[in-house]
Amino acid sequence: MENKELEEEKVPLSEHYGNYMVPVRDALEVFGGKWKIPIITALNFYGTCGFSELERIVEGITPKMLSKELNFLEDNLLISRSVKDTRPVTVSYSITEYGKSTGAVMSELYRWGTEHRKKVFNIEGESWQKC
Repeated sequence: MENKELEEEKVPLSEHYGNYMVPVRDALEVFGGKWKIPIITALNFYGTCGFSELERIVEGITPKMLSKELNFLEDNLLISRSVKDTRPVTVSYSITEYGKSTGAVMSELYRWGTEHRKKVFNIEGESWQKC
């Protein structure tokens, strides 16, 4: 009987803190997946890149996937696309001022990932080796 009195009634997640999770889900949508963070990081580092340059920098991405992810990031105002009327047409992608705000997120992910590697894998700054 004491345990029943101590038990709290479970409130459905959406009623408890559902509104708190909406921005987190939005952020996860922007940063989720295999390719968005490497693309954002490349453009944060280099500033402006052509499509072929990004294909080389983001190793393993297919042209179709790169195009899809660039469109998504442009729709979310993180990058801008510039088309120059040359022969052939030159397209370049740049990080926007708003996109530069992701630098803090990337830095924090790096910091947390470094601490996580130390704690879970006992890796103290040396290069990681597969077990």
